[in-house]
Amino acid sequence: MRALPIHLFCVSTLQKLKASNDLSDVAQLLAIAPRNLSYLIYKQSDQLKYSDFTIPKRSGGVRIISAPLGGLKILQRRLADLLQDCLDEINDSTNLATPERSFGYAYHGFARKLSIRTNARNHRNRRYVFNIDLEDFFPSIHFGRVRGFFIHDHSFELNPKVATVLAQIVCYRNCLPQGSPCSPVISNLIGNILDVHLSRLAKKNGCFYSRYVDDITFSTNKSIFPLCIAVFSQSNNSWLPGPELMRLVSRSGFQINPKKTRMQFHFSRQEVTGLVVNKKVNIKCEYRRQVRAMTHHLFKTGTIYTKGFVKDSSGAFIHGCVPASINQLHGMLGFIDGIDRYNLAFLSDQLGEADYQEIIKKKEKVYRKFLFYKEFYAATRPVVLCEGWTDYVYIECALRQYKHRYNLLVSLHDGDKAGFTFKRFKSSGTRTGEILGIRGGTGDLKANLVEIYEKECRQYSVPGMKHPVIVILDNDKAGRAILNLVNNRCSTKKAVSDSLIHVCRNLYLIFVPTDDPKTDTVIEQLFAKEALDTIINGKRFDPFGEEATPQTYGKAVFARQVVEKQANTIDFSGFLPLLDRMNKVLSEHYSKVS
Repeated sequence: MRALPIHLFCVSTLQKLKASNDLSDVAQLLAIAPRNLSYLIYKQSDQLKYSDFTIPKRSGGVRIISAPLGGLKILQRRLADLLQDCLDEINDSTNLATPERSFGYAYHGFARKLSIRTNARNHRNRRYVFNIDLEDFFPSIHFGRVRGFFIHDHSFELNPKVATVLAQIVCYRNCLPQGSPCSPVISNLIGNILDVHLSRLAKKNGCFYSRYVDDITFSTNKSIFPLCIAVFSQSNNSWLPGPELMRLVSRSGFQINPKKTRMQFHFSRQEVTGLVVNKKVNIKCEYRRQVRAMTHHLFKTGTIYTKGFVKDSSGAFIHGCVPASINQLHGMLGFIDGIDRYNLAFLSDQLGEADYQEIIKKKEKVYRKFLFYKEFYAATRPVVLCEGWTDYVYIECALRQYKHRYNLLVSLHDGDKAGFTFKRFKSSGTRTGEILGIRGGTGDLKANLVEIYEKECRQYSVPGMKHPVIVILDNDKAGRAILNLVNNRCSTKKAVSDSLIHVCRNLYLIFVPTDDPKTDTVIEQLFAKEALDTIINGKRFDPFGEEATPQTYGKAVFARQVVEKQANTIDFSGFLPLLDRMNKVLSEHYSKVS
């Protein structure tokens, strides 16, 4: 790869792109060798570039999806990120209140920090909501439009050779393919001229305007809807796009789909991109009922079905029930949760903290039950929970050093590289940890996992618990409080020095090994003295300190700058008793369930 040209050492991503002169410069920006980029766009056959398949449309017919493969997919993702960075730079340097001078004034699809929720928000509580769809949106954006945009748009004005290369990266069969990670951002760039025209039209006539990909919405509280945007046809008994709207859409290089035009009135349910907007942005009640039914069926049978399309005897798609994955259901519950929390945020100032938290818990009830099922009861591999993220770093670095000793904990692949058979439970800073009440620390582990585990597992009828859930605790006051809880509920007393403690079901406790159960021992004390005595910037490590001081550094610095950086040379032999216990949990649990 040649040295980076001096003209590419510019301030911003957009400036680097504008300073590029040829394919080699583009390759440098996309972190790919020029010969590899040339091969991908000029030599590789279409059969190796894309996978074509069809999916049924709700309105009938099928939609052709062309998904990029291998190196082209990676390349398009990099280009999509680069163009999004350029968009952010353009918008940051212009006045967003002036759509003529910026991108992103009205579109909400596939844009950073924007979504169907932000799109729908603009149209809530309106007298009229008018929707149209653009016909063949991606296919109408052909190679020439993409190349011409990058050459002539005042924000880009790229070298024609560079514009040609970008168009060749993103286009397939002479147009933007549905399924490419580049198509959304390119369509938003080219669709900006449409947004400018329609934003002016809406403002001039007292309306609100937004676009989500090919879905366009106008709304207003005026007593009569503007005839230039929509007119009622007595002959068809339906609303049609107004003459000025049709003229501006056509002038911008698009066409309206006549089958997807509708007017919604305030006395009926109004929807924008699938969300109800009559009073607030909300989920359709049918969708909520569907998701609740799916979760109930999962807890009873272990299977999930959703509404979809199946083929009849003639091969045509018809409505029916199709199998769904647990990740699909997770996404649906997360979508509902996001809308509910968005709406409750507006009420937080009006409600007391106690009332607000109570409403949150009620709305999260089904979601919490699902997360407990997915993360613990029906986990697809062993789950390890530690008090903090640094504990995972220690354990995984130790396992890499002893990767040939623990075949139940380590999987070897790609030339003796070590992977792990277990899953970290990510608690801190995650929505899953927040809903389950496990955000890090022994207090959460005691109250929201160990203490209620047996009760929670009784909610599910389907067989589960194929894999163990392992909680690793320091031998300190907080850890012993969990041990006392377990001992008080068990007929047989167990000591901290036990190799492992089976709490109930598939839940196990492992304590940091210690010679004296009455003395506090933390996991960091398993390291050899040489590692613990490492000096960083004149400071020593305090394994018991939660915060850094002028004389000491904390666990985060120790994990990143000592353990990870010196993992190949650190003595992890002190961790062997702990790893032995983890391995024994897996061995004993699998012997019970097999």
